[in-house]
Amino acid sequence: MTLAALHIALTPDGARITPPAALGVEAMLLGRRAEDAAALLPRLFNLCRVAQETGARMALDLPVPADTAQALTREILREHLIRVCVLWPRRLGLPPAPLPAPADMPGAVFGPSGRLPAPDGLEDWMTSGGGVAPVFDAIARAFAPGEAVADLPAPTPETLCRGVAQENTPWNRHRNSALLHTAERRFGRGPLWRALARLVDLDACARGAVDLAPSQINGFAYVPAARGTYSVSAQINAGRIAAFTRHTPTAHLLAPGGALEQSLATLPRAKTHLAPLVVDILDPCLPVTITEAADA
Repeated sequence: MTLAALHIALTPDGARITPPAALGVEAMLLGRRAEDAAALLPRLFNLCRVAQETGARMALDLPVPADTAQALTREILREHLIRVCVLWPRRLGLPPAPLPAPADMPGAVFGPSGRLPAPDGLEDWMTSGGGVAPVFDAIARAFAPGEAVADLPAPTPETLCRGVAQENTPWNRHRNSALLHTAERRFGRGPLWRALARLVDLDACARGAVDLAPSQINGFAYVPAARGTYSVSAQINAGRIAAFTRHTPTAHLLAPGGALEQSLATLPRAKTHLAPLVVDILDPCLPVTITEAADA
């Protein structure tokens, strides 16, 4: 399925963000049998297919495979690796790297140490040249502290079920990360902090150090994904779907006052050429067009 594009117009007065028209996913599912809907949803979205199907199956009270947490882990790892090894390097003008096999991942990502850098060793790691460190060094050099930052409240089970601005990102799984605390104090919640949250999540997923089991609370299914957490609910009447609701990290990113709006608002006018990099790190999971208006 081809998704409508998110359009961002950079003007002298700031960024104008035009979200894509709603896909009407819920309407597509109404009246379908539960099994048919659960099979359709991951076909509509080719990214995070496991998370999409898991959320649908849980909300529709269908069986979920016993290895779902492991499948989610593999999916999240792949999404993170694609960004740190391929997409972000290309955006920064650096050579991309092939996605490493699981056994090779620690060295390919972190360099000779094979470990996430310690908080007091972040700068040394970024300038070490090992693994994907040059990608993070380039991000750090592109943005001064306080540039392209967004300060948002942490999600709760209640807010994840609403389309309001919140920090529904990989950070939410690592709120106590010393590395992220250090990066936030030094640089603010900008592109480097957000990129490092992906790195922390990648490391934790690879080591099995984060709980990725989906859960159900008050009728909503909550499923971890590469960009944050999906929340899904549904109602069945006479064997067919009578109501279906889903809230995604993209919806929270694009919400009024959300991370995209705040990040672009705090990007200096002299650095609007870096807007595509800011958007890539925020990762809206949509096609994006960016235009820049000339000064009057």
